[in-house]
Order: sequence, then C-alpha cells, then structure tokens
Amino acid sequence: MPQTLLLAEDDRAIRHALERALTLEGYQVTAVADGVEALAQAHKSPPDVLVLDVMMPGIDGLQVCRVLRAEGDRTPILMLTALVETADRIAGLDAGADDYVVKPFDVEEVFARLRALLRRTSSPTGTPGTTGATGGTGRDAGGGPAGPGSSAAAVRESEPPAERLLTAAGLRMDPQARRAWRGDRELELTRTEFELLELLVRNAGIVLDHSTIYDRIWGYDFGPGSKNLAVYVGYLRRKLDEPGAPQLIHTVRGVGYVLRED
Repeated sequence: MPQTLLLAEDDRAIRHALERALTLEGYQVTAVADGVEALAQAHKSPPDVLVLDVMMPGIDGLQVCRVLRAEGDRTPILMLTALVETADRIAGLDAGADDYVVKPFDVEEVFARLRALLRRTSSPTGTPGTTGATGGTGRDAGGGPAGPGSSAAAVRESEPPAERLLTAAGLRMDPQARRAWRGDRELELTRTEFELLELLVRNAGIVLDHSTIYDRIWGYDFGPGSKNLAVYVGYLRRKLDEPGAPQLIHTVRGVGYVLRED
C-alpha cells in the first residue's frame, strides 16, 4: 500500500509541482491550499505524514501543527519554510513539528527527510498517525487527566512489568508503550523527545557524539551549524530536571551528550 501524505501549500505552482513529484515518488498525495483545509482533511482521513507550509493565509502551518498535537495526534510533520532564522525554526519545533525544509529546496531533500521520518514511525515502537503514540499522554491509568491529585501508587499500578522497562539514572522507560518516568512523575514527551531519551538511556554513561545522535534519531546529519539537537536536549532537560535533583543530561563540549546521574 502506498503511504498517504497530506500536503498543505498556498502557492499553487509549488503545490502542484510538489504534488506531482511526491506522487511519482510513490506517495498517495492529498494536496490542499490552506490550514483550514489541512485540518479538515487530517480529521477526515488521517495521513501517514504531513507536509505543511509555514506561511499560509488564515490558519498557518504552525497553527495546524499546534492543533493536531493538542489533540494528541502524533503523525510526523515536515514543515516547509522560507524563514531561515534560527528563532523561526525553533518556533516550528516548539509547535510540534518533527523536521523542516527551507525554501527554495531540492525535492530530493524533501524525499530524504520524509523517508527518515517514516523510518522512525514504522519501527515496532511507533505507528504513524497513532493518537498518543508518544509516552506522555497526560492521563492516568483510569483515563482521566493526570494532575496533582494522582497518587504515586496509582502511577505505579499503571506501569508495565519491570522486565519490560529500561532503567538508568533514576529514569524508567517502556519503549513498547512509549512511556517514561522520573521517580513517580510520568514525563510528557513528543515522539522525537522520547526517541532521544531512549537512545541516551540505552547508552547511559557513554558519550554520544552529535553525528551518531543525528543518524540514529533523524536518519541524517543536519551539519555543524544545526541547532536541532541542542533545541531537543533543551526540551528534555526542562521536562526531566527537578528542583534539588541532579541534572541527568550533560554536555560534553565539542563532542556530544551523555546521560548520567552525578
């Protein structure tokens, strides 16, 4: 079965050219001209992957991304943007995008980034378009919102068997269910955050260089000027760190990152 792709691009020439190229590449493409149509189509027939232009009239690509992520939709999203500043790219990642391509782009680069996203989601631990596919659903075992009233005992009862867990530096991860905890607190992680943390936990105490992490998580190296990895490490640190507790992810300058509890 061809993989389904939803393309949202307001520039008609770019939309038609990209739609043809993606179709020839083997995707089953649905192309729309704005964010309103993109959301309607995503709700009607969830695709395997989305390609969203950032700058669209009305509801733009960032807003589409935020809405889908707020609904628990973890379908991989590739953003197309003419904005080249680091802050603009970070805004896309903050909105929940998995990757981005800067205009003007080579269509082969789009193909390569889509292949990398779909490789990650076709692994046994993740399924494209699965609602709540990442570890942090924000809900307790009974299906209600997890909040201050959720007891440690309830959290423990909802955990999988110990033999299924990865453990390191006070962290516990269930790759099968894509859930993670620090102590009694369940972490709410996006797909990329979960995969990055899992890689660090599996290699706890080992310094992983930038190129190794890029290859394992994104499928390719963004290059020495990229801030993607630093951005995601920052996201993880904010979710992992606790007042008075040791920092878990350490930077080894000029090399990469290591997970350890000092």
